[in-house]
Amino acid sequence: MKRRTALRTLGAVTAAAVTGGAVLLGDFGLLGEGADGSGAAGKGGDLPPATATVVRTDLVQSKTVDGTLDFAQRRPVKAAVDGTVTVAATEGRTLTRGQALYELNDKPVSLLYGPVPMFREMRTGDRGSDVLQLERNLRDLGYGTGVHVDPRYDKDTEAAVERWQKSLNREPTGRVGRGDVVFQPGPVKVVSVDAALADQVGPGGTVLTVASTRPVVRAHLEQTDGALTAAGTKVEVTLPSGRIVAGRVAGTVRPEAAGSAAGAVSQEGIVVEVVLDGGARAVSGEDARASASVKFVSEARRGVLAVPVEAVLALRGENGGYGLQIVQGTTTRTIRVETGMTADGQIEVSGADVKEGLKIGMAAS
Repeated sequence: MKRRTALRTLGAVTAAAVTGGAVLLGDFGLLGEGADGSGAAGKGGDLPPATATVVRTDLVQSKTVDGTLDFAQRRPVKAAVDGTVTVAATEGRTLTRGQALYELNDKPVSLLYGPVPMFREMRTGDRGSDVLQLERNLRDLGYGTGVHVDPRYDKDTEAAVERWQKSLNREPTGRVGRGDVVFQPGPVKVVSVDAALADQVGPGGTVLTVASTRPVVRAHLEQTDGALTAAGTKVEVTLPSGRIVAGRVAGTVRPEAAGSAAGAVSQEGIVVEVVLDGGARAVSGEDARASASVKFVSEARRGVLAVPVEAVLALRGENGGYGLQIVQGTTTRTIRVETGMTADGQIEVSGADVKEGLKIGMAAS
């Protein structure tokens, strides 16, 4: 078989991929003796069956994976004391400072804001950062009259606690027990209820699971996609309604925080958390139980010259390489090109003779 015939046959079965360039060889063969890139012209009978144009465009390589709507920073809320759940938490509810997360033994367990967990009963004479954040909450709830916000639990603090307890129909002891409050960084969303009405719970037993009110999408990637997990990586999220919103990778999360039982990097892959531009407004009205899709951009080339991959020719001769068939009226000529990135059926081309707007030959579609 002659070399020319062999190349035509290769093109007829949609060609070969070239590592790094992913070049597809055209199905219209080599053009005369000038197909080595010498620029020799062809006659009218050598016109290709179809043409395209060299364009200047952006090429973007991307990967789209399934995702689920959720809320950031899932964490369990555990009981501090023994008791019976008399009012269970409500899944899906957003709670703010002073509201009850649930009731235990007919007493509300109130949400307060602060980074320090409730680790002891607080009473007159105590000092510490937990006292300071308690006093801040009393002030912000409107019960801080006369309280000097500092790390000291004094008589004024006790009086403020009593006023607050009366508003909750609790016995005004002036002390705050370990099971009375739960400190969280801010408002929370109840994402699951782990202890139902009438359940008995003990210290360390999970009563409910909360998250921040910031919506996120959790996406599952393969372990080979580690480069896409870097914080700040930009993505496009297609929500269940079909709306497309921008977002960025916040980082990886533990599978237990994403509803899985393995670690953030497991045999199943990597779970990443994507925050959405627009926050809660971005998911308003969306079905939280439906799937979303997340498009990760792995590489982008902006403003490059590109052609359909089918337009690239394999050049014969000892120099080899790749070329384009330039169509000018009823004549053609072949020019040598360097190939680059491919995306969405187009390939980047460059070379001294490559210009935007050139008419080029390609195989029939």
